[in-house]
Amino acid sequence: MDELELLKKDWQENQKFPKLSKQEIYALLHKKSSSIVKWIFILSLIEFGFWTVLALFMKDTEAQQRFDSYEMDHIMIPFMVIGYLILGYFFVTFYKNYKKISSTDSVKLLMKNILNTRKTVKQYVLFNLVFIYISLVIGVWIEMDKNPDFQLITSKFTETNEYLVMYGIVALLTLLMMVALTGILLGFYYLVYGILLKRLKKNYKVLKEIEG
Repeated sequence: MDELELLKKDWQENQKFPKLSKQEIYALLHKKSSSIVKWIFILSLIEFGFWTVLALFMKDTEAQQRFDSYEMDHIMIPFMVIGYLILGYFFVTFYKNYKKISSTDSVKLLMKNILNTRKTVKQYVLFNLVFIYISLVIGVWIEMDKNPDFQLITSKFTETNEYLVMYGIVALLTLLMMVALTGILLGFYYLVYGILLKRLKKNYKVLKEIEG
């Protein structure tokens, strides 16, 4: 049983320690919640830095250089700019959530800010998944349109009037890649954010009991 559970039990039963007031428990929950939201903000920046560094390393790979040779910047640059702008919005929102929770002086407002933070993190994770899905579909489409190897395969299927089979195979492989990426990324996000969100949820439940 962690510190929060002990204090909660003490407040309810007053058996093991001197009775703590609502204000003292609120102060503890406030401190814990503020720390959690601060870490959510910090981890989101670390994650962004990680993916950015990874992308820079991949710039020199043969596959990336081949993709760059397709000269599809008119599609990729606007897409990436939109993605970075949305990420910037989430970073600012995470920081605002941290500042709001840090300066909160009422139980109800703290509860509201905890719910808003949990909602923002879930939206952030969903956006990242959707962004990766769209990136994957665009990447596959560009490869099929520009890659000479794909064009050769396409011509062979077209000659035998089986191009629908080819598109079906590509769609199936793309879907399988999406499923694999979803499993990997959800596991990653659970380790990074899921545990913190569970702690925030626990804090919220205790606050709700105190208010009730």
